[in-house]
Amino acid sequence: MRILAASLALFALAAPAAAETVLINNGRVVTNGAAGIIENGDVLIVDGRISAVGANIAAPRGARVIEARGAYVTPGAFAAMSEVGLNEISGSGAPNDADVEGNLISAAADAARAFNPSVTAIPVTRIEGVTRAAIAPSSSGAIFDGRGALVSMSGAPDSVFRERAFMVVELGEAGAGRTGGSRAALWPAFEAALRDAREYPNRYRSGQGGAVLNEIDAAALQPFARGQGLFLVHVESAADIRRLIRFKRANPSLRFAIHGGAEAWQVADELADANIPVILDPLANLPDRFERLSARLDNAVLLHQAGVRFAIAPAPGTVDAHQARLALQLAGNAVANGLPWNAAFAAVTRGPAEIFGANGLGRLERNYLADVVIWDGDPLQVTSAPTAVFIEGVEQSLTSRQTQLRDRYNPRNRR
Repeated sequence: MRILAASLALFALAAPAAAETVLINNGRVVTNGAAGIIENGDVLIVDGRISAVGANIAAPRGARVIEARGAYVTPGAFAAMSEVGLNEISGSGAPNDADVEGNLISAAADAARAFNPSVTAIPVTRIEGVTRAAIAPSSSGAIFDGRGALVSMSGAPDSVFRERAFMVVELGEAGAGRTGGSRAALWPAFEAALRDAREYPNRYRSGQGGAVLNEIDAAALQPFARGQGLFLVHVESAADIRRLIRFKRANPSLRFAIHGGAEAWQVADELADANIPVILDPLANLPDRFERLSARLDNAVLLHQAGVRFAIAPAPGTVDAHQARLALQLAGNAVANGLPWNAAFAAVTRGPAEIFGANGLGRLERNYLADVVIWDGDPLQVTSAPTAVFIEGVEQSLTSRQTQLRDRYNPRNRR
């Protein structure tokens, strides 16, 4: 019987209920749009999408009504950079697909093919209000880490909703270290890689081969080299960011976003003019290496004031498969250091969706996908937690392996 009960519990986690018509009534609705925050607002969900947002919305016949009683009602959070679903145990090789070693594959590494929606980190992440994530592998052998994907936290087999959404490239100290230890070699290598990709497959079929890329990586890089995808660039220093801005101006068809940007505040106006967004960690304030000597806690504040598009996520090197949920805590710390609440919350919801081109996510507006979370307090406070989570209109289980272990070993539950 115990085995049967455990099996049924696992099945319940893996098979959420179907989408339904739901009216969330009388909440503090954070739309992330032109309507701002609607006090005593309602959200109507029909067929997996937002059907209406406002006040005094009448419940359709047969709709389930949830009384929010003034609680925050928000879009689901979007982890702008994570390894969730790529490993189960970070310190073990077999269940860890986040780290790519060796030189055989770099740009061609494909996060979507490694994503496992059944790992325990998925429900752990979901019950903290995170409904979507951008995931990518990491590498140590080449300047390209591989192709990232966009995934939902539903745990369903079709959780990957955009494959090959971006290409991760190291163009700071890490990239220099992989090309002989100097940026003097890094940028020529990057430019040569782009040429290899643009000239694929002709130069490879002719036997000429690539200058720096093998045929597998050149094929994977080609769409991005032709402006058909986003380069997610790890750079930290103001000098490296200026170099990237100049490269962008010389290659206007290419699309870039920065991950890191500890010194981005120094070039905020230039970033705004170049329309290059930044994914930053608001707690990255220590000069722990040369490229981050001018890191400061109010980096996000200064970028916001300059009109730079940005999102909040853990810094490169601290991304973890089990901690995607920390994005909300990081946003709360940004508020503590001067960032307006609305801007901080948008940076973990609407901001990542816009940076990665995930249309229909990040807002509570008509026709947007119904990723909706109801909270028992301020979602940027560490003491708050969701009381309901919907992904595309399907209410999700708030049970995870952690909550099951908590309940199993809670002395109050012993008989």
